[in-house]
Amino acid sequence: MTKHPPIVLTIAGSDSGGGAGVQADIKAMSANGVYGASVITAVTAQNTFTVTAVHEIPADIVGAQIDAVLSDLDVDVIKLGMLFSVPIIEATAKRLTAFKGPIVVDPVMIAKSGDALLQNDAVAALIAHILPHASLLTPNLPEAARLLNTSEATTLEEMAAQGRQLIAMGPKAVLMKGGHAVGGTCTDVLVDGSGTIATCTAPRIGTRNTHGTGCTYSAAIAAQLAKGLDLKEAVIAAHGYLQAAIKAADTLQIGKGHGPVHHFYGQLG
Repeated sequence: MTKHPPIVLTIAGSDSGGGAGVQADIKAMSANGVYGASVITAVTAQNTFTVTAVHEIPADIVGAQIDAVLSDLDVDVIKLGMLFSVPIIEATAKRLTAFKGPIVVDPVMIAKSGDALLQNDAVAALIAHILPHASLLTPNLPEAARLLNTSEATTLEEMAAQGRQLIAMGPKAVLMKGGHAVGGTCTDVLVDGSGTIATCTAPRIGTRNTHGTGCTYSAAIAAQLAKGLDLKEAVIAAHGYLQAAIKAADTLQIGKGHGPVHHFYGQLG
């Protein structure tokens, strides 16, 4: 009997521009060699400049999508992105309890354009109901600061310290992403309950086409976990994939604002 490919389920919002959200997740999963299933939590009217509208999917429909996928597909890893509201968070969390595989949580709060993708009153619900399920939490510096109600980390030591503070909220491990920091290099810090277990550093790439980097990174990590890599190996592999996708982003020339990374850079042209 032919064995099915590894399967990752993304639970996230839809980006009509195709650069972030579920669209980016499925592209990244495909590029990393796994099958991507999806649950839509919100429909955004979005392009490379801005988010002009958000339509929240009713929580019972979100729950029904999750139930439909998990009752049929042998999902190896779940990746969470834009959850948007308290009802969606609660409906999702209820269904995570019985799932035995890794859960990668990208705490999506703000779009590249600056538009809110998580309602203000949903932050506490995200902390209470989602973070305890996370095998890995992948915040950027502004997201980590908001979750902790503090200022953004400015040094690697502060990043590691905030990662440990976030672990106290429930996640087994935290990847503090340094893309929002200043300087010519970007460093991500992976911490778990034992301390810092890996750092990933790369030169900052001079491009404005970085739309969807957070979604792409977390989806690639989920894909590598589904293929059997341990957490450190999965993060390192996904980091390399993301850097190559950013380097190739300018070859796409999609939109006139912050364009997407090139998920299929290995198939240029």
